[in-house]
Amino acid sequence: MTLFTALVDDAGLFPPTSLHMSEALARTKRGVDQGVEVLTHRFLCPASRLDRLRAEDWLPPRIGLIMDTPEPPPFDDLPVDFVETRLPAERTVEDLAHELDLPSELRLFVEVPPRKYIPDVPAGVGLKVRCGGESADAFPAVEHLAAFIRFCVDNDIPFKATAGLHHAVRHFDPSLGVDRYGFLNLVLAVCEAVERRDPAPVLRSTDVGQLVRLARNVPEETAKRARHLLVSYGSCSTATPVDDLRALGLIEEEA
Repeated sequence: MTLFTALVDDAGLFPPTSLHMSEALARTKRGVDQGVEVLTHRFLCPASRLDRLRAEDWLPPRIGLIMDTPEPPPFDDLPVDFVETRLPAERTVEDLAHELDLPSELRLFVEVPPRKYIPDVPAGVGLKVRCGGESADAFPAVEHLAAFIRFCVDNDIPFKATAGLHHAVRHFDPSLGVDRYGFLNLVLAVCEAVERRDPAPVLRSTDVGQLVRLARNVPEETAKRARHLLVSYGSCSTATPVDDLRALGLIEEEA
């Protein structure tokens, strides 16, 4: 199904899972070997841990480099296709892209707060939005996330999502006292924006049946456009998204 093909990047090195490098790579390799179509088979790795990654016996087919160092480290020997970094205070996306000066074959995604006004984004540069975290205040308001989605759709800016998207459908997390966004809600919200409707109601929805019906009735052209814009999202679990989609009947069970 177009909506969910190559949707999930492997963020196993990051909290709350925080796997050891060898465990995280072994998990990615299992997904590659099994040909799980929901997964991108892209391994998200902090820049500060590239040397540790190089010491392993197996490398993933693609790597998303998460900048946590002042300058990009050398990575010409690695299959890096995405570079992701946060936008520093008082800087513009254009300035940051110019300073990093990445090769044209690499895609840069700049993380911005969803409520922040975003000036012109250079062609070829994408954005990144954080949908949650380890505290309640890390979860953006529905109105802010909806506005971010509309901005990206209206300006044809591809974006990635990260954090907080643990399950398919929006649900309450009693440990944090907050509603967690569902990745199915997010995908469908982009579809709503593509069709010129307000994405906020879908982001708020906890109606599983309604969301499944919406997903099954998304026109193919809308699905293609939505997934051109929502490139992927990072998940600390690669099994849960697949299990949720199977349980909802949105992808086929394994043979």
